[in-house]
This record gives sequence, C-alpha cells and structure tokens, in this order.
Amino acid sequence: MIQLIAIDLDGTLLNDRKQITKQTQAVLKAARASGVRIVLCSGRPLRGIDRYLRVLGLTNPGDFAVTYNGGLVQKSDSGEVISEKILTRDQLLSLYALSQERDLPMNFIDREKVYCPPYPKQKPSLYGTVMKTMPFVKADMEHLPADIRINKAVFCISEKILTPAIAEIPQSYRKNYTMVKSHPYLLEILNKDADKGKALQTLTHFLGLASSEVMAIGDEENDLAMIRFAGLGIAMGNAIDALKAEAQFVTKTNEQEGVAYAIEKYVLKR
Repeated sequence: MIQLIAIDLDGTLLNDRKQITKQTQAVLKAARASGVRIVLCSGRPLRGIDRYLRVLGLTNPGDFAVTYNGGLVQKSDSGEVISEKILTRDQLLSLYALSQERDLPMNFIDREKVYCPPYPKQKPSLYGTVMKTMPFVKADMEHLPADIRINKAVFCISEKILTPAIAEIPQSYRKNYTMVKSHPYLLEILNKDADKGKALQTLTHFLGLASSEVMAIGDEENDLAMIRFAGLGIAMGNAIDALKAEAQFVTKTNEQEGVAYAIEKYVLKR
C-alpha cells in the first residue's frame, strides 16, 4: 500500500503556467486525508517551493520536502535539516575550472543566496531568469571561505550551447559529482551522494517506510533516481523518453492533470 507520494514540481505537479490546478489540489487533499504523506521533491530551495507547500497545506509538523535535487531533506514547517550533502570549496574551484575550460557560465547556491563568479563575456548565465526567490551576489573565487557550504552548482545557458558542452565533460567529473539536467537549458551539479532517490531513501528510513510504499512522479532526468527507488514509478505524459522507459506507468501530461490522474488510479482507486 502506498504511504508516501514523492512529486516533482516543474513539468509534473505544476502546469505550464506554474499553477497547481484546483482538481489536483483536491486529489492531493483526499490522499492526505486517507493517511498518505505528500512530499514535494524539487531542484529548488525550500523558499522556492514555499508558496506551493502553503497552497497544499504541507507546512505542518510532520511534513517534509526534498530540495536541491536531493541535496537537502528538510522539515517543511521549520526548515530543520534531516540530511544535507554539500559541495566543498575545493570542489567549487574544480567545477569553476571546468566552466572556464568549457566556456560556460557557472552559479553556485547555498541555502540563502546565489553566487555569481565572473562569466564568459559572450555567454552570461541565464540562471537569473530561473531563480526568482533568492538574492544574487558576486563571488570572488580567489577568496572563498574555507568552510563554505554549497548545495549545488549550475550551468544555465541555451540548450544549443549546453547540450554539446555536457557531452565534452570529462569522465573524471562525472564520477565525482551527480550531474543532472532539470531543464534543457540547466545542468545541476551536486555532491555525488545527492539525488532525489537517495534523499527519498534517507527520508523513508527516517519515517520507517519501505521503498515499496513509495510512489514517485516526475518528468525529467533529475527524477530518474527517485523513479527507480520507488516501488511505483510514474512518468508524466510529457516526460523524457528515458524516464518513461523506467516507469511502471505513464500518466497524462502536466497540462492534463497527470498527477491527479495517477493518484486517483493507484492511491484513491476511483
């Protein structure tokens, strides 16, 4: 029996206007009323999903969220950290060297702000168009604090530039970090032990649940790990082909309230 539903936000729970429809809200409310936990799992920070948590009533004691693509597992009401996987100063410097070699703009993010190191002049970062809920500050890469704690780094630039650049990233980097696309124009780089699947594993252990009691719903590459972890993996109708291939069921699209459809089918059974 499903006891926890893990749901991605963009392209999954949210429609193309970044809204949770009334029908989807009603279905999630019914699932919660039946005793099922709802956990939002996003690449965003907690403050970036706060308004959706509030809409769904998920800011009470006992509510949890997976943020930074699994880099953080937090209590939704207080922000208290259950698990955190960070990037160190040395890792940031290594990733910045990679960004310089590949002529890509890089940002990195902690729990409070977005850092902006110098960008290639002709290729500014597009992350400011994506992240609207955190302040941006300049970063002096030569004087980073030794104890800096960063949750993720990102390369955010047009797909036609990013996709071929990703293909050229050396295998040594791929071994040492979790690298996932959350949008066609956004590569997110995390601690190698951070992904949505590992985060759900940590949370379910904390809650005393088995993976067989978890349903996960997503649409992008960064959702693959949680789809694989969950006893029931659901791909959105608009999901990438790789996710559809791994899922047990392909639901309707985010514009067709695919989350609500899947929950009604497998949890509410109506």
